[in-house]
Amino acid sequence: MSLIERVRHSAEWRTEAARDRAARGRAYAERQVIARATTPKPPTSRILCYHTVGMPKMGLNDVSLQRLRRQLEMARIAGYRFVPASELVAEPTDPTPGDRRIALTFDDGFRSILTTVEPLLRSLDIPWTAFIVSGFADGKKGHEDFLNWDEVEGLHDRGVTIASHSVTHPNFATLSHGQVVDELETSRAALRAKLGIETTEFAIPFGQSKDWPETARRAAADAGYTTVYAQSMDRRPTGTVPRTFVTRFDDDRIFRAALGGAYDRWEEWY
Repeated sequence: MSLIERVRHSAEWRTEAARDRAARGRAYAERQVIARATTPKPPTSRILCYHTVGMPKMGLNDVSLQRLRRQLEMARIAGYRFVPASELVAEPTDPTPGDRRIALTFDDGFRSILTTVEPLLRSLDIPWTAFIVSGFADGKKGHEDFLNWDEVEGLHDRGVTIASHSVTHPNFATLSHGQVVDELETSRAALRAKLGIETTEFAIPFGQSKDWPETARRAAADAGYTTVYAQSMDRRPTGTVPRTFVTRFDDDRIFRAALGGAYDRWEEWY
């Protein structure tokens, strides 16, 4: 790497680090304020979105194992049943009075879902879904932080639902039509080739309302996806399924507020 390239790389790293710090600070402040300002509501059925567990270097979206255990306990105490995300998509309203359902999803295919999440959820008999970035599983970012295909296959063999999260984890709002099609079709084809599955589920990278244009919605349908997961309940793009993001700052009060819908308009900033 030349001197100019090293300087440019260093500047890019510092800029990214500054953005990460700003994102963490803003998320912490917003989630604290919303929890304090929101009148508590009864928990409602919802799909939760996690990323890493016990990987602090991943920043905002990393949750400690202790906190995850606590959140699962809180959900059970609140009367939730753990179900696959596909069940909540197929039957978003349960006719049973007082019955609450919750689904767990984990994005990107980080190593911690194998080393930390899978043993815990298997011991508790909790179903869950992993949205895999196929290029990361190919080794495009190495396998220190991300699972390879053999490891993803192991999760699949042990009953974890595997679905698509694109090839390179781009912001779809910045892509050309051809790039959108490639991200959608190639990631789905990779799951077919590597695992022998025909997924119809896709989670939008970043998942915010501005990250999923109408052209992407049409392309996803053409690529064979019938379910597209986003982020915010109230601000998600048309035709998508909402998920509630969980962050490293979500203590008992914030998590309880999230189950009651306090963050249904909140979107992660980056």
